Amino acid sequence: MHKSAMNRFVWIALIILGLLAPFVVYPVFMMKLLCFALFASAFNLLLGYTGLLSFGHAAFFGGASYITGQLVKNNGLTPELGVLGGTIFAALLGYIVGSLAIRRQGIYFAMVTLALAQIVYFVALKAPFTGGEDGLQGIPRGDLFGLIDLNRVYTVGGDPLGLNLYYFVFAMFCLGFWIIYRTINSPFGQVLKAIRENEPRAVSLGYKVEKFKLIAFVISAALTGMAGALKSLVFQLASLTDVSWHTSGEVVLMTLLGGVGTVLGPLAGAFTVVTLQSELSSVGSWITVIIGSIFVICVLVFRRGFIGELGRLLKRPL
Repeated sequence: MHKSAMNRFVWIALIILGLLAPFVVYPVFMMKLLCFALFASAFNLLLGYTGLLSFGHAAFFGGASYITGQLVKNNGLTPELGVLGGTIFAALLGYIVGSLAIRRQGIYFAMVTLALAQIVYFVALKAPFTGGEDGLQGIPRGDLFGLIDLNRVYTVGGDPLGLNLYYFVFAMFCLGFWIIYRTINSPFGQVLKAIRENEPRAVSLGYKVEKFKLIAFVISAALTGMAGALKSLVFQLASLTDVSWHTSGEVVLMTLLGGVGTVLGPLAGAFTVVTLQSELSSVGSWITVIIGSIFVICVLVFRRGFIGELGRLLKRPL
């Protein structure tokens, strides 16, 4: 099958699955999955295509959730404006963090992002408007564009389904995923890959490497913020967990499991981790040990991740 035809088929299949999913799977679970899939895809744009490992992406994810919660709950904005506000905040924060961090490389870059993310965590813990350890609770979902009630529940086959909220989250996920896909396959994306593979050669060709890195960092941060903003509406909560380093670690895990530098890998990784967390929630704190063990086994067996190994077998990138 021709590459463009194959890509079109994958897009259509993903859209159809997304449209039908709430009738088969619990909608709240699907919305959580979509939020983390977008989070992982945005992170993969930075790690997989630019070669920058960030340990502080939870700052954008959680920071945007707090901002969206504030705008919707205390300022009375509609949900789409709240998500937009959270996304813009994450982009601005990404510009600040990126401007400082890209001056370093490798582990030093990762440590700078972690340190700056911890500052955001401390602000979320101590600031009077964040709710401290209790988080920002009771975030209203409101009416989309002032017209569509996101709290409305439809009864389908005897089951109550919040379809309005689900399809809003799904539409935003598709938009974010499309932006990532277009970025990867644009001339800008090709330069990012060149920087990842051989930065000195990219510099010798006249590219302003730090500028490209910063733009990629801001795009990744903005889309991560969009994911966090959506999550705050789904669960009507912005908490310290969203800005903690554990969340930054989870998205690294998702990306590695699915396949770094693959388009579909973060989706597969997010599905794996979120499903395991849901299915194994009854085992308590042992869930960390179980997921860690599964991660070690998968890394040893699937060196390129699930989708990376599948792409190797099919002899085409996925």
